[in-house]
Amino acid sequence: MQWYLDWVRNNVLFSAFVQFAVLGTLGELAGVLAAKRKPSARVLEWILKALVWGLIGIVVKYAFTGFGGFVEALVHKGFLPAAVLEAPLLFAFAKSFATNAQFGFLLMLLHRTTDNWIAGTRGYAGIGKSFATLAWFWIPAHTLTFALPSDWQIGLAALWSVALGLIMGFTKRAK
Repeated sequence: MQWYLDWVRNNVLFSAFVQFAVLGTLGELAGVLAAKRKPSARVLEWILKALVWGLIGIVVKYAFTGFGGFVEALVHKGFLPAAVLEAPLLFAFAKSFATNAQFGFLLMLLHRTTDNWIAGTRGYAGIGKSFATLAWFWIPAHTLTFALPSDWQIGLAALWSVALGLIMGFTKRAK
């Protein structure tokens, strides 16, 4: 796994792009298949989705980095207790909560907007279910993610996209 760590360290944004482009798109495809729907046969649509996922990976890398500093600043200014910085799991939770509560909604709206643009559709039906995943999936998942060393975080976040794609796909199956 040293090759992976070296690649991530030497290609911070590019590796975020690639990991999300591949795994985010795979998660989306897995969700479609788990829902027993037929995936789009339009190759250009899947290429555009992969590009969007890759760009999301870069944005997420910036957010992961920035929100760590944000939580630290809140502690230093007295808005959060010092224990947040002393207990790694508490810091991971605080960073996850801050990231998802302040950034998650915007990211989901951006992603839905790009999906609509790519598919030539409109609307935000079901976005509430996506927002709900911030509480029951993303905050716990990113707490575990932020408990890892930073070199592993983007890869795990991209893997979580596959897991959530499957979960959401199975819940969308026709009864």
